[in-house]
Amino acid sequence: MHTQPAPTGVPVLSRRLIGAELLVVFSVSLGASGLVALVRLVGALTAPSGLKSQHAVLTPTLAPGRPWLDLTLQLVNIAITVAPVALVAYLLIRSGESLRTIGVDGREPGRDLGRGAALAAVIGGTGLAFYLAVYATGVNLQVVAGALPDEWWRVPVLVLAAAQNGVLEEVLVAGYLLHRLDQAGWSPWRAVVVSSLLRGSYHLYQGFGGFVGNVVMGLVFGRLYQRWGRAMPLVVAHTLIDTVAFVGYALLHGKVSWLP
Repeated sequence: MHTQPAPTGVPVLSRRLIGAELLVVFSVSLGASGLVALVRLVGALTAPSGLKSQHAVLTPTLAPGRPWLDLTLQLVNIAITVAPVALVAYLLIRSGESLRTIGVDGREPGRDLGRGAALAAVIGGTGLAFYLAVYATGVNLQVVAGALPDEWWRVPVLVLAAAQNGVLEEVLVAGYLLHRLDQAGWSPWRAVVVSSLLRGSYHLYQGFGGFVGNVVMGLVFGRLYQRWGRAMPLVVAHTLIDTVAFVGYALLHGKVSWLP
């Protein structure tokens, strides 16, 4: 992947300024989430019960017994969580670029959808098998993909939550971070490793399996971003993976024996 030169009249970012910018962005987004996830993992490890008997709820109810308030809080939470993408868009514009620079646009809808769907099929199926295997070993919490009430808005909110994850993580951790590290002169593999470890860090609350699985996913997604120069296929793939996980869990939990 080669960084596009800055337009005439736009100052080139120094390594120090890039480092400060990355620190600010991830301090208010997924870096902070990584720190919280680490603390939650320590709490789970020091709890009287083992990891396997504890739960990590991905989409919990926010107002039990009050469905309309719950729906409102869900939508507000999604909007707040995805807000750092707007910050990244602003910072890219300030440096004479845009989200289009990292391939977040609608220029190649067919190719992005095809690549994303194929990637989701491979990563999603492998990820489910990996989760079931590590859960059986006792090094992971039981992941509850959805704990929303059985209301008319449950599936739409789960789909929106999946899209939120896809947009937030792939724009920040794949596109923006790798783009800025490339501008700072980092080697491609060094940048991908850092991006992957960051991705794994904010999944630590799920246990060691969640960390390892997402690091591997980060290595694959990162290299594909560097090859394609586009984050949109990754957004599509991540959204599809989480949509199947969230909605599938809501529909299948308690009805099939193989799903914890």
